[in-house]
Amino acid sequence: MDGALYSIGDLARRTGLTVKAIRFYSDCGIVPPTDRSPAGYRLYDIDALARLDLVRTLRDVGLDLPTIRKIVDRETSLPEVAAAHAEALAMQIRLLRLRRAVLTAVAKRGSTAEEMDLMHKLAKLSEDERRRLVDDFLGTAFGDLDANPEFAGITRSMTPELPENPEAEQVEAWVELAELSQDPDFRACMRRMAEHYVADRAQDGTAGVRRDPAAAVRDHVGPALVAGIDPASPQADPVVAAVMAQYAHDLGRPVDVDLRRRLLTRLDTANDPRRERYLQLLAVINGWPAPESLAPAFDWLIQALGARIPA
Repeated sequence: MDGALYSIGDLARRTGLTVKAIRFYSDCGIVPPTDRSPAGYRLYDIDALARLDLVRTLRDVGLDLPTIRKIVDRETSLPEVAAAHAEALAMQIRLLRLRRAVLTAVAKRGSTAEEMDLMHKLAKLSEDERRRLVDDFLGTAFGDLDANPEFAGITRSMTPELPENPEAEQVEAWVELAELSQDPDFRACMRRMAEHYVADRAQDGTAGVRRDPAAAVRDHVGPALVAGIDPASPQADPVVAAVMAQYAHDLGRPVDVDLRRRLLTRLDTANDPRRERYLQLLAVINGWPAPESLAPAFDWLIQALGARIPA
């Protein structure tokens, strides 16, 4: 049986390849004929049949003909080629995910061709390029203020880390966050927040650890929101007084109109919807739980303070 010879038609029936494909591989020298019939037709032995099966398998996984030739001629090992090809496929899969994410975002947002081009470029950034983009944004917000050791933790907590094999929604979130981080007005807003934080810390009148002001607002205002208290009503007075007492204690200052105005300015800045959106996108990218929205509490307190500050 091993000495049997097969025609191209026989090989086509046994391998499922077309006669044209087998003739092509034969002409390329990848599966040369073993012999010729008296009439000059090509004949192939069992080894040629095995080579054709291997060629078909390698073509199915996407290898090019020069690489296939090296494998069947044993100029390179199949494991080496498989490893390299697997790595290339992983890159292709990543690029396909990026393209899918960009197209999904375009479909959702009704983007223009120019916006789509920008999103595609942002999605294709390398890890180093993404890091530089984020570092530039955080440097604008916190640069030269980071003598305060707390800013090291803040910058880490605001740094997106896109995983090596991101899901589509993570890529979409990264593209939107990257666009947002390039918004000059948003950068200026983040810078003002950082400067407010530094100014308040410089006047911190407490000896111990200062309470997170956002948490203080949430804890005091949350029950008022649940209860449906009108921020301009007398029922809101105790809530405003509690928030102001905490803020005054942190700064070591008395509660007066100037302090209310100071807190109102900080709340107006912190209540920028882009800041909250950045944190939401950051959570998606980093695989963190979705952050709690403080916008309702900030809105309520801004209205309450505004109603209690003379025009």
